[in-house]
Amino acid sequence: MRRGLRVALVLLVAALALRLAWLHETRSHRRDAGASPLTLVVAPGASAEAIGRQLRELGLVRHPLVFRLLVRERGFQGRLKAGEYALDGPLSLDQIADMLARGDVVRREITIPEGRSILEIAEIVGAQGMSAEEFWVLARDPGPIRDLDPAAEDLEGYLFPDTYEVPRVPEAARALLVRMVRRFRDVIATEKERLEVRGLRVREVVTLASVVELETARAEERPRIAAVFWNRLKRGMPLQADPTVIYALRRAGRWDGNIRRKDLDIDSPYNTYRRSGLPPGPIGSPGREAIRAVLEPADTRDLYFVSRNDGSHHFSESLVEHNRAVDRYQRRRSRS
Repeated sequence: MRRGLRVALVLLVAALALRLAWLHETRSHRRDAGASPLTLVVAPGASAEAIGRQLRELGLVRHPLVFRLLVRERGFQGRLKAGEYALDGPLSLDQIADMLARGDVVRREITIPEGRSILEIAEIVGAQGMSAEEFWVLARDPGPIRDLDPAAEDLEGYLFPDTYEVPRVPEAARALLVRMVRRFRDVIATEKERLEVRGLRVREVVTLASVVELETARAEERPRIAAVFWNRLKRGMPLQADPTVIYALRRAGRWDGNIRRKDLDIDSPYNTYRRSGLPPGPIGSPGREAIRAVLEPADTRDLYFVSRNDGSHHFSESLVEHNRAVDRYQRRRSRS
């Protein structure tokens, strides 16, 4: 009887000791408050034991089995999210498991400037450590905006430029693209009444807005530049917009950062020096102000504009006046 009691007592003490050791291993802080942040990258489909091995290499657990058992105890099997995690400050193994189950991954800010093409956006995406190739492939599928633009061949023009916070997960490129399309849809929805009043299709507006966006960085000039293009379209005059030629050169792999007179003759449907009307589609992603400028152009009879070489433009109603402005701002500059 006494022997059985002693055995039971020993077992109880051993069980309590094991439980205390377990709690110490999983609940006590594994890092000092002032320690430098550690990065943990969890691969898609990684097992609890594989993650445990990573944590051991980081000095956060004695044996991978401990983390695997903890995941089982917490009911987190199959729930640990892939991605990049910042292990900062005093953290216990239990708290780390919580982070991974919630998917509290690091988020990056990525800014897509106005006017960028799909190719340029993909390059920005790649520079931020995401998959440029995946983004490019996804952007070639017009499915997400087919209802807005049945003629679209890709998402050119429909990836809204803005600053986005993107989680550092394997599918980050897809997540960014989805948010950019959703943002575009939100913006264009606010312009629905103006589209209907002017009797314009989304594709027409986005196409012209993409040209306006690239013609000037000055917001106050956009309505006037939009008016110039609308006036030229009404008269059957070619737009003669340099950004469309640059886009054509990019598509042909001939763009080297400079536009030359011979480039104005490139055989491309996007060359608005040789082709009348709008380009076949957008040449980049316009911002809200460029879209609004196309829908609410300035009240002017201007047909021409030329750069003053300070970021602004001189506008003219006649070719004679325009040629004088060209001589003043461009030819004299080239002679000086």
